Amino acid sequence: MVGAGISMKLIAMDLDGTLDNDQKTIDSPTREALLKAQRFGIRLLLASARPLHGLYRERDLLEMQTYGGMLMAYNGGLIADASGTMISADQMDRDQARQILRILETLPVTPILDDGERFYVTDPEGFMVQYESRNNEMPLTIVKDLAGGLSFAPFKLLMSVDPAVIAGVQKQIAESLPAELTVVQTAPFYLEVIPAHINKGMGLLNACKVAGIHPSETIAFGDSQNDIEMLKTAGIGIAMANADPKVKEAADRVTLSNNDNGIAAALADLL
Repeated sequence: MVGAGISMKLIAMDLDGTLDNDQKTIDSPTREALLKAQRFGIRLLLASARPLHGLYRERDLLEMQTYGGMLMAYNGGLIADASGTMISADQMDRDQARQILRILETLPVTPILDDGERFYVTDPEGFMVQYESRNNEMPLTIVKDLAGGLSFAPFKLLMSVDPAVIAGVQKQIAESLPAELTVVQTAPFYLEVIPAHINKGMGLLNACKVAGIHPSETIAFGDSQNDIEMLKTAGIGIAMANADPKVKEAADRVTLSNNDNGIAAALADLL
């Protein structure tokens, strides 16, 4: 599919605040634009901080299994084909995760762990816990001690935080982490501890390698700070109008908001 002298083979998209509108659905013009792109041979890559299961709703709405789409979960820590078959995975050390969870117990955060199938929390009514469960369509399991009961190597340590204090909390966590881990903000109310070498830009490179696509042949859309590396890696990085100012600064261009079919508007101009 070619327009304005540009030939693209893959479109990478964040979900919350980018592909999805604020009601957590894909508006018809955006869906139709992406279906049209796939019919012309362009592959789609859903790129999210969500667990893999949390990408299936959008995958199905976009019929990605029909067109050979790909899925990036956990900020790039897991790459899968559209059926959900894992291609690559990069998890945290379990003992190290336990140590960080003990530190989080001293901070004003609500940890939300997942094993890919369900969430583990100490307080089911904690800040944003029910929201996260609904958004990913994954059930909750209540435990007394997240650190003591951790029986798997997580991809990330997610925590919800009051937006009024999130910057200070992120700084506190960053100061306590070993060099091999980092803490990123993935929404106005979410922080995530992940391996320092993991980001959506690296995830895009890995997906391109599997698909035999050069990064210069990709378009990426995003709105949050964890999308910045992906926008910089893509051939064309596009920030939504509702994006964080740092994301807009890193992008090649800015489109309309996620509530105004910004992806569809950009694709109409580019392809």
